[in-house]
Amino acid sequence: MTIFKTAIGRRSFLKASVSAGGLSLGFNLLAAPHTLAADATTAPSEWFEMNAVLSIHPSGAIEVRVANPEFGQGLMTSFPMIAAEELDANWEDIRAVQAPFNTKRFGMQISGGSWSVKNNWSGLRMAGATAKHMLRTAAANQWGVPIEEISTSNSVLSHASGKRASYGEMAAAAAMLPLPKEAALKDSANFNVVGTSRKNLKGPNIVKGDGMFGIDVRQPGMLRATVLHAPAFGMTIDSYDASAAKKMPGIHDIFTIRLYPDDYTRGFSDVGAFREVIAIVGDTTWQVMKAKKAIVATWKQQDAYAYKAADFGGNVSTVNVPKQLESSSDHTSAMQALIDGEMEQKRIDGDPNKAFANAAKVIERTYSAPFLAHNPMEPLNFYADVKSDSAKLMGPHQGSILIHSSVAAHLGMDPSKVEMVMTRMGGGFGRRLYLHFATEVALISQHVKRPVHLIYDREEDMTAGVYRPAYRIKMRAALDANNQLIAYHVRSAGVPEPCSFPNRFPAGAVDNFLWEDGAVPSNITVGAFRAPDSNFMATAEQCFLDEIAEAAGQDPIDFRLALLERAKTNPVGEKNDYDPARFAGVLTLAREKSGWDNRGSKAMGVAAYFCHNSYCANIIEVAMKNGEPDILNVTSALDCGIVVNHDGAVNMAQGGIVDGIGNAMFGEMTFVEGAPQKRNLDAYRIIRMLEAPNRIDVHFVPSKVDPTGLGEPPMPPAMPALANAIYSAAGVRLYDQPYVKALKA
Repeated sequence: MTIFKTAIGRRSFLKASVSAGGLSLGFNLLAAPHTLAADATTAPSEWFEMNAVLSIHPSGAIEVRVANPEFGQGLMTSFPMIAAEELDANWEDIRAVQAPFNTKRFGMQISGGSWSVKNNWSGLRMAGATAKHMLRTAAANQWGVPIEEISTSNSVLSHASGKRASYGEMAAAAAMLPLPKEAALKDSANFNVVGTSRKNLKGPNIVKGDGMFGIDVRQPGMLRATVLHAPAFGMTIDSYDASAAKKMPGIHDIFTIRLYPDDYTRGFSDVGAFREVIAIVGDTTWQVMKAKKAIVATWKQQDAYAYKAADFGGNVSTVNVPKQLESSSDHTSAMQALIDGEMEQKRIDGDPNKAFANAAKVIERTYSAPFLAHNPMEPLNFYADVKSDSAKLMGPHQGSILIHSSVAAHLGMDPSKVEMVMTRMGGGFGRRLYLHFATEVALISQHVKRPVHLIYDREEDMTAGVYRPAYRIKMRAALDANNQLIAYHVRSAGVPEPCSFPNRFPAGAVDNFLWEDGAVPSNITVGAFRAPDSNFMATAEQCFLDEIAEAAGQDPIDFRLALLERAKTNPVGEKNDYDPARFAGVLTLAREKSGWDNRGSKAMGVAAYFCHNSYCANIIEVAMKNGEPDILNVTSALDCGIVVNHDGAVNMAQGGIVDGIGNAMFGEMTFVEGAPQKRNLDAYRIIRMLEAPNRIDVHFVPSKVDPTGLGEPPMPPAMPALANAIYSAAGVRLYDQPYVKALKA
């Protein structure tokens, strides 16, 4: 049991996780009516608010407000599970609703970076425990007994005398109490909700087709809109003729809008290469899509320009956007030239140059990966109703705080007058962190003076960015006469940014270590893609480690475990950002569960990686059919701390593994003179059902560590595990993604 203090200064609730982007839990000390969010199926008339997270109805229903946006990662179930655990609530009483956008009460409210459960864990537990303490206090006061004699279970308060009351019956009295000075958290050994499997609380709503997603938004007087942007990065509008399109049925107006004024400092979410687009507004989506095709536009090359950009910490830098029409072949040449030339040194241990000069054997390999498009299932969309003195925006996004100030600035409006409403998302993968389309619809609504719902078709989404960067990484390793790894060297290049993790494994396990990286300037917009940068760094690192192990005559898992033992017992350097014991733990578990040591003639490949504060090892078994891998089995071992919802966690891991395999095999966006060469899913290949693994077994290392990341860590090691399995099956090393092209070459 852990006792925590609830008050600092003037009886304010402990804001322990605000700095980490989690919940700000402010107590309301008086009973307050509360209205359920729009997606709730039942809305009792009166709720008693215990704190920012919890409200209890006299009927016994318990509402848990989920601060972060939901896009399939299961927060609408896992967040309530954490609060219900400490509250000792009956799970059947729990109702989950999306919390409103309110940074004072809920912090950053961002879903991304596998932060959500990690950053809200403590706050949700505190909310449940404090509400339970208030309920117990109310019961003790009414029954005239010490609070220590009040027990709780399944939303019921009990006393040895036989007195009993439901949480609903005691809610009004509890809500009138002041915040307690302290409350107790459970020991993880006593959890009976966290660590179990609970069905998705919103599953029935999804199956029934209830209007929960942004694309389902319907509002009185709402118009529909879409946009047309230049066909190539590095180009902008020269002129356009919309006379024919304006005469088409249902079309209200066609005009241009401009984003990011010259004196505007962009925030994190303000990523958009096309600062001027043509907006088409009409009665229906079909009508505006047809009208867009009737617009006759000419385009010109855009001049180079610079803008100011602020990071999360408020630090402002200058970003230079070059004047150029880029092609994928040019990207490859530029990255290779960078690798062959001068790069920025990020870490050096020992004397790598001397070690390579004296090596008995040197291994050198280069790995490459193309740009990738996110392609969330739900098309990009957003709703805005902009009036003269206020605005309401509603749609699927990964963080209101990322775009709120930007929309207000573009509208020339005080941020307090701009309301942001979160809807459920049909996928994100990082794409919905970048919300130029929300700014666009706000400007469109302001122009037409009507509520507007904007939607991108697949072509608009796929060709407007934002993409996963392109990468090229050169790896070198030196072995001595005893086949011991004595030096390791990474030269990482990217367009427009490299993978840069100089303090990750195998740093700390090699006496002589050198990491260098650099970027190729580009006007193609990029951003976070599931497991940013890690999704390819893992491939280069783990494929290369397999080659080193083979050259050293060692089993791939034994080789990795020996390096991790060195990092544990006698580490090199002081900035190693991983725990060698936890890293070794997932490799050992995957080895056991997959039957690696008894694989015989089975073609299996292994990879393990640390990212987003978690560890994952994947072992993949394949058989080659018609020159391509038939993925038979995947064994995944994860150490992500305490697992909240077991089935949900398994599903998350399975999805990440399939995502990684699909992107490694097929994902590729190419450019010719700035123009994306793949405009829809007929050309841009994603994994199909028959190409998915036959079986994916997921195992978790038992842990008492607070939860860490889960949405992203399973994906990166899926890619190299597949490549290493293909080598085991076909004897072919793969260095360039997508693998399907390399296998057919």
